[in-house]
This record gives sequence, C-alpha cells and structure tokens, in this order.
Amino acid sequence: MRIFLVGYMAAGKTSVGKRLSTSLGMAFEDLDSYIEATEECTINDIFKREGEAGFRGIERRCLRQLIETQDQVIVATGGGTPCFYDNLAYMKECGLVVYLKHDVSSLVFRLRNDSAARPLIAELSEQELEHFVHHHLEERREYYEDADLIINAMGMSDRKIENLADEIARYSR
Repeated sequence: MRIFLVGYMAAGKTSVGKRLSTSLGMAFEDLDSYIEATEECTINDIFKREGEAGFRGIERRCLRQLIETQDQVIVATGGGTPCFYDNLAYMKECGLVVYLKHDVSSLVFRLRNDSAARPLIAELSEQELEHFVHHHLEERREYYEDADLIINAMGMSDRKIENLADEIARYSR
C-alpha cells in the first residue's frame, strides 16, 4: 500500500508522515528530499534555475519514480504536487491520498518562521503572506479535497496519529 500525504505548505506532511511510518511499520519518503537527492541540488536552486514550470516537471518525474520503485511507503508530497499534471489521479490510482487540512490562520502561523526555505513565499511580508496563503489555498482546495481521506491536521497528537493509522488500516482492507 502507498499512502500519499497532501496539503498546503507547512501542513505537517513530513512530521505526520514520519510518525505514521513508525505507527504502521512502513517506509517513509519526503518527495522534496527525494527530488533534492535525485537532482543533487536544493528545491530553491531548482526554482531559480528552472522556474516553477520546470520544477513541476521534475516533481512529476520523481513522484512517478517513487511510485514505480516502492509499494509499501508513505510519501509526504509537496504542497503543489496534487495540483499539477495528472499527479492527483495517478496517486489515487496507485494508493491512498490523505489531505492534512488546516485553516488559513494556522498555516500562516506555521509558515511565519519557515518562509526562507520556501521559494514561493520567501520574500513576502506578513500581510502579503496571509493574502497569498488565502488565495493559494482557495486555488488548490478542489485538488486537496478530492483526497480519499480528509483529516483535521491541527494539533496532531499521538492519539490523533494512532486514530489516523487505524483509519488507514481499515481503508486498506
């Protein structure tokens, strides 16, 4: 079984993925880390060199490589992964897609301290960040909400992780 975690930047896909991996006894892959290892440079450098369109093509190729080479894995996708090409349909065809849902204010709070590492928001003021997240989340909502499971991801306690693991296990039967 493959599990794909989708959601906006800073939704907790990587941290939830690692914890789920332990709980379910499955491998874990972070798509952005996989891209960086494959391309031998950072996501920021890829954005600078290739632009967003070039990055999205690389992201699609790397997602497919991961899917083709691993069948028992939890994958933390990039925030835009399900929104480009046929990525969402392909993930749904090959596994279970779980949306880690947050409201705008929660995402802005989480992003405030982490914007330098995120090329789409690195140069935004706080007011611009809030507007950007609101607008961007609205653009992506239809993709995120087409997931197989939608989880309120605010405050992912150990108990919530175990409940999610149980729900995933029931889904896979």
